[in-house]
Amino acid sequence: MAEGEKLIPINIEDEMKSAYIDYSMSVIVSRALPDVRDGLKPVHRRVLFGMHELGVRSNTAHKKSARIVGEVLGKYHPHGDTSVYDTMVRMAQEWSLRYMLIDGQGNFGSVDGDSPAAMRYTEARMRRISEDMLADIDKETVDFKLNFDDTLKEPTVLPARIPNLLVNGASGIAVGMATNMPPHNLTEVVDGTVAYIDNYDITIEELMQHIKAPDFPTGGIIYGYEGVKEAFETGRGRIVMRAKADIEEINGKECIIVTEIPYQVNKAEMIKKTADLVNDKKLDGISTIRDESDRNGMRIVYVLKRDAVSNIVLNKLYKYTSLQSSFSVNNIALVKGRPEMLNLKDLIRHFVEHRHDVVVRRTTYELRKAEERAHILEGLIIASDNIDEVIALIRSSSNADEARERLIERFKLSELQAKAIVEMRLRQLTGLEQDKLRSEYDELLVTIEDLKDILDKKERRMEIIKNELLEVKERYGDERRSVIQYAGGDLSIEDMIPDEKVVITISHAGYIKRTALNEYKTQNRGGVGQKASTTRNEDFLEHLFVGTNHQYMLFFTQKGKCFWMRVYEIPEGTKTSKGRAIQNLINIEQDDKVKAFICTQDLKDENYINSHYVIMATKQGQVKKTALEQYSRPRTNGINAITIKDDDELLEAKLTTGQSQVMLALKSGKAVRFEEAKTRPMGRNASGVRGITLADSKDEVVGMVTVDNPKEETVLVVSENGYGKRSYIDDPEGGDPIYRITNRGGKGVKTISITEKTGNLVAIKTVTDEDDLMIINKSGIAIRMEVKDLRVMGRATQGVRLINLKNNDSIAAVAKVMKDDEESDNTENGTDVAPNEENQ
Repeated sequence: MAEGEKLIPINIEDEMKSAYIDYSMSVIVSRALPDVRDGLKPVHRRVLFGMHELGVRSNTAHKKSARIVGEVLGKYHPHGDTSVYDTMVRMAQEWSLRYMLIDGQGNFGSVDGDSPAAMRYTEARMRRISEDMLADIDKETVDFKLNFDDTLKEPTVLPARIPNLLVNGASGIAVGMATNMPPHNLTEVVDGTVAYIDNYDITIEELMQHIKAPDFPTGGIIYGYEGVKEAFETGRGRIVMRAKADIEEINGKECIIVTEIPYQVNKAEMIKKTADLVNDKKLDGISTIRDESDRNGMRIVYVLKRDAVSNIVLNKLYKYTSLQSSFSVNNIALVKGRPEMLNLKDLIRHFVEHRHDVVVRRTTYELRKAEERAHILEGLIIASDNIDEVIALIRSSSNADEARERLIERFKLSELQAKAIVEMRLRQLTGLEQDKLRSEYDELLVTIEDLKDILDKKERRMEIIKNELLEVKERYGDERRSVIQYAGGDLSIEDMIPDEKVVITISHAGYIKRTALNEYKTQNRGGVGQKASTTRNEDFLEHLFVGTNHQYMLFFTQKGKCFWMRVYEIPEGTKTSKGRAIQNLINIEQDDKVKAFICTQDLKDENYINSHYVIMATKQGQVKKTALEQYSRPRTNGINAITIKDDDELLEAKLTTGQSQVMLALKSGKAVRFEEAKTRPMGRNASGVRGITLADSKDEVVGMVTVDNPKEETVLVVSENGYGKRSYIDDPEGGDPIYRITNRGGKGVKTISITEKTGNLVAIKTVTDEDDLMIINKSGIAIRMEVKDLRVMGRATQGVRLINLKNNDSIAAVAKVMKDDEESDNTENGTDVAPNEENQ
């Protein structure tokens, strides 16, 4: 042991404790966590301040990155150069920061995880938004502290005109705690902050009307809203992010096209992992993956195999790859040097308090400077009023100090005023300059009054903060990039979607879409019709019905399966768009086909589902009745609705109350009418009972209708060559029924006279004068007409021509639309309709 040294025995446990606490506090306070006021960690703050000191503004030339890193390292940040350069790089990457703070020139890396070029090759300068982060820093608005070697001063926080912590977020791992804050949209954040300034008691729910959700630089979809709500309210939550994917057809093959991926996902790595899953047979349905991203944007193409169902593949991609990932929000930031968990309102409150502090300090500084200048101007005005005496006094003095003292004595001036007079230039003696002095002095007095008023009134200070925020919004505000899909989580979507009436169309090949009802116009009988949909070659529209967005859709397939969907989940399309294949929306078998669908109200309403029934009919004449309650819990893969025999298929399904009458019509022109009560309710797996006897082996059922008011309703039958007619069901005069009620299973009575001219029967509907009719041809032409234009005729006639058919065209489907009572007969603007359970 050297001379003069001594050993102090220390308990290792105590030493470890104190050393570890010192280390962890250092990491927490001066490395890993952002300050709640400017949203920056020390390294970010030092980079921006270093650039400010270097004069590398947004309107100056770019400077070599190594020069900036050297400046920050040498003056403020005694750590590795990579830590500073990596920080700078991240602040210049558009996929890392929602609002970039640095304008980089050169290779700054890529979303594929490529490294940036070395700092000797790249250049950088501040962006304009960073200048707003540093605005007024020279006006004593923030505290400065000594740097690591006590030779220079650096700011402890930036004045931050931008609510940076909210708009850019932050992430960092400290000791014993971590932070992970998502970025938000500047326009929304400013609106929310202004709302808070207007009402300090605003609730988080009210703030969320302005700040709807995080807004990630890479866009994508925020899937579900529960996590967002939780994060805003508590400071912790899990936000599920999904890629933005569309399904397109390229060269005859279905492809999934991804144009936006979740935040912080490495694109190249994601594609590689997906390819590995495909090779390992964990993901099937994908034949190739191509990355077609270029300077115009991202585009990842997943080419699907012929038999793959695109939405099933997409759901698997979401499940197994980072096309869906989550962002775990953990809002921990430093408040007065201590880490705190903060909710949305806390974050806004601390930012507003910081801005208030900055405005007070800036105003105090400006007031001091104004008063100092006014004080000097007072002295100069006194001197210019007594200029001859002042000049004589200065000339007779032996040196400047004596002149100063004599001026102080003679004119009762202060030291500062006397010094300013002694140093006055001769040009200030001109008349113009003297006028300038007086006008500057008068303006300063007004400014001083105004600044004092600001310091006296908090409302004015808040108004200034508001106006500065609105300027920021005007300058940097933009549209939100991340789309919010409220339906994704457990949150009810009903409030988000208006319960409007829509037309749902399904083509023969199984393409479905919903269209706003007012896209269809009413035409007179015998018109040629208007193009209703562009579908594939040989495809034509087969089903059409009217419902509202909030209703439930039950799909019944020809094999007797039932699937379930909400109307708003059906993709929206224009009248001329093709729509989406039903196979992509429900997990239907390849060789199955949707034949009937029912629009029902709330399936969770016990009274409703127990008082309604589903009546089904098959092509071979079987009918079956089942309580709606049996269909209120469908599964993703569908449930059995009816057991179908080998040579048969399901044709129709209707919703009834149990008190209706059922009519079945045959291709051969016969129809049977019987009481629904004659069919007892059966379980889902039953195959039903005979409803009508077919004329021969070529005959088949073409339709089924349910009748509730036989005295008011008429039956409309349409043949394939465009002939149709209406007949009464019961004689309105009280005579014998036109269609007599028989037992279930009879051969039926003639409903239309079938000739070569009319062609076979294709449809049967119950209609009233209030209904409109929609007729769709195999060529895809749709015509809408009013039922009241069709006169009622006898049961055995062949009817009138409803639609002019060109070439070998024939009628594919007929649907009815019921008008609202208050709706006028306006043929120009289309006709509004009410949902009807019998619509097909």
